[in-house]
Amino acid sequence: MAKTQLGARVDEDVAELAKKRAADLGLSIGDYLARLVHDDASGLRARAVDAASRFLAEHQSVFDEAEDAQQTPRGAHAA
Repeated sequence: MAKTQLGARVDEDVAELAKKRAADLGLSIGDYLARLVHDDASGLRARAVDAASRFLAEHQSVFDEAEDAQQTPRGAHAA
């Protein structure tokens, strides 16, 4: 497939984050952006967010209990 060059202006922190994420994934910036666009256009990103939302809705109590247990000082007893 032929490649087309795009130009876009983004905030410096966004550019640095994109560069870091691309490097973390072993991708060029162009390939990283192409992946993001494909994931978005295919609905993959939306399905992932929906699945995460459903997971949290089903299991929120487990996370709440774990967080509460971490915040309770050791040796403390309920009155």
